[in-house]
Amino acid sequence: MKLEKFYDHIKAQKPIVFNSEIHHFMVAVSDEARRITAELNNTYRTPTEIMALMSELTGRTVDKSFVMFPPFYTDFGKNIVIGKNVFINSGCRFQDQGGISIGDGTFIGHNAVLATLNHGIAIKDRRDTYPQPIQIGQNVWLGANVTITPGVTIGDGAIIAAGAVVNRNVAAYTIVGGVPAKLIRALTPAERE
Repeated sequence: MKLEKFYDHIKAQKPIVFNSEIHHFMVAVSDEARRITAELNNTYRTPTEIMALMSELTGRTVDKSFVMFPPFYTDFGKNIVIGKNVFINSGCRFQDQGGISIGDGTFIGHNAVLATLNHGIAIKDRRDTYPQPIQIGQNVWLGANVTITPGVTIGDGAIIAAGAVVNRNVAAYTIVGGVPAKLIRALTPAERE
């Protein structure tokens, strides 16, 4: 199977049936992601080395403005798109099979979890997974220990308070927090600059 066929399957949000061809492909790509993240996380890496390893991991050239503090974990890697001037703090975990897009100027705090797969609810379907993308707009700030669930879109300029669990879309230029995350307030015009 080719990566493009996997992307087509995921974009259609079709289930990944356990033990199917697409499931085996996903597991093989996951093995590569574990190898690269082990290389990234198990010794000091310069910023240039981090950019090179993240480019290898994602299969896309990471912009020279990208900054990350390892460790960083992902169980796929090839479905992450990172914009310019993005900062990812240490301990983040991305489950990116369903697709994670991070807009320019976004800050992601310590230990954030971005999950793009759900399992089936019925016991007989629990080994199957259901992909949905996470889309993060530009100039978003995710606080420490934030969890973003499958299918969530976060609008430009939004702030997600530390510890929040975001299970629905977040409007642009708002602050949300809590479990589940709820609107705290909108940013003022001065705060949007």
